[in-house]
Amino acid sequence: MKPYYEDDTVQLYLGDMREILPALTLQADVIVADPPYAETSLDWDRWPDGWPTLAATVASSMWCFGSMRMFLDRRDEFTDWKLSQDYVWEKHNGSGFARDRFRRVHETATHWYRGDWASIHHDVPLIPAQFDPKGRTESSSAVVIPHTGKIGAHSCTDTGMRLARSVRRCPSVRRGIHPTQKPVEVLRDLIEYACPPGGLVLDPFAGSGSTLDAARQAGRRAIGIERHEPYAEAAARRLDTLVLPIEGGAA
Repeated sequence: MKPYYEDDTVQLYLGDMREILPALTLQADVIVADPPYAETSLDWDRWPDGWPTLAATVASSMWCFGSMRMFLDRRDEFTDWKLSQDYVWEKHNGSGFARDRFRRVHETATHWYRGDWASIHHDVPLIPAQFDPKGRTESSSAVVIPHTGKIGAHSCTDTGMRLARSVRRCPSVRRGIHPTQKPVEVLRDLIEYACPPGGLVLDPFAGSGSTLDAARQAGRRAIGIERHEPYAEAAARRLDTLVLPIEGGAA
């Protein structure tokens, strides 16, 4: 099967992921999926029935973007997966025009896995501390505390780094290729958490190619599948650009 776009790190295929994915016979370290939520009348916003079950045949770890309504409506399609956590992207501006509800300024990515949790790659990114610890020391290897929550005297060296938070504030992508385009910064968080360096990321709904872009920037390989050719063509042009855009992406 010939890729629509290919370079040393990234491959992009054109077609329905339910037809393309079985033909690729691959195993990915993680799936990063931004499926159509099926919450509008737009032509591209159609839920591909059965895709979570198919995804479970090619990976044991998956990030999936979606609304709470989407996950509840489609919960029976995620029975092959176990839910581990959620990650919230806080936008700078909300979406939607309903005046009888709170202004929606976030999107959720849920992490799913199969099998034994200990065998799943998970490496939480570290970020600089936001507050002055004022003598309170954290996060080091000087002394290992025997059990989480155990009270006792201990000491460690403060490295100035902390675990990344589960809520990430990041501006929306303006004038993007795809209407649901996700920021590269958000995607890199998810990829670096769940995929080892040099590993393989799969995006079954590639849109404008942001997951592929983010994976390549993070030193991972990536395969994407996009059903709509105008988006695949735009993603191919983007990926072929020598200077990769850092400010935004899509899935």
